[in-house]
Amino acid sequence: MINPLLELKEVSYKNKNNFTLNKVSLRIKSGEKIALLGKNGSGKSTLISLLNGTLKPNKGSVKLFNTEFDKLNLYQKSKISTIWQDLRLIEDLSAEQNVNCGLLGKQSFLFAFKNLLNISSFNKAHQYMQVCNLKESIFSKKIGKISGGQKQRVAIARSLVQESDILLADEPFNNLDPKLTSNIKNLLLITKNKNKIKVPNTTLISMHRLDLLDGFNRIIGMKNGEILFDLEKTKLKKFHLNKIY
Repeated sequence: MINPLLELKEVSYKNKNNFTLNKVSLRIKSGEKIALLGKNGSGKSTLISLLNGTLKPNKGSVKLFNTEFDKLNLYQKSKISTIWQDLRLIEDLSAEQNVNCGLLGKQSFLFAFKNLLNISSFNKAHQYMQVCNLKESIFSKKIGKISGGQKQRVAIARSLVQESDILLADEPFNNLDPKLTSNIKNLLLITKNKNKIKVPNTTLISMHRLDLLDGFNRIIGMKNGEILFDLEKTKLKKFHLNKIY
C-alpha cells in the first residue's frame, strides 16, 4: 500500500467554545483533487488547521510524509501551503511583499529582512500575481488600499508562490466574481498551465458551492465535526448532499 501524503488517524479536537472534531480519520494521496463540503460550523476550517499543523489534536495523530508533525522541520512543513478563509494578510505590507512572504519558509533570515526592506527581487511574486489576474498597478499598494477580491487573489498568489506539494484552501472563492472564480478554480486544480508555473499536485478545497465540483475527483462531506461521506466524484448523489445540507 502506498503511504499517503497526509494522514489523520482517529483525530479529535475540542476548543474553548467546546466545538469537537470527533475521531476523524483521513488519508490524502498524491494527485488527489478533493472538495470538502459542509455548512458553516461543520468542522471544515478546523480540519484544515489540523492538516497543516496549525492546531494540535487532543487525541489521535497527524502525519505528513508518514512522519508526525512534531518531528518535521520548517522546510518539510513548507511542503503544505494554505489559503486561509480570513486571508491573514499583513496590512502594513504591500501586495507584492505579502506574496513574497510565501517564500519565507524556504528562504534565509537575510531574505526575509530584504523582503521587508523592499530590496529583494519581486520577479517571482509578480509572475504569480499576474497568473491570479492581478494588475501591475496594485503590486506596490498597501493591502488596506485594495479591494476584497484583490486581497483574495493576493492570498492565493502568496500560497502558490510557495510551490508546495499540497495545497489546502479554505473558501478561496470568496469575494470573486463568476469569471474570476472559474479562472482561479482552474488554476488551483491543474498541475501544468500555459504560464509554466508550478501548482501543487494535491489539493483540498473547502467550499459551499455545488456548481464548482467539476474538476475534483474526490468529495468529502462534513457535519457536526464528523465526516459523513468520503467518495469518488462520480459516485456523489443527491442523498449524500442531503445529509450535510
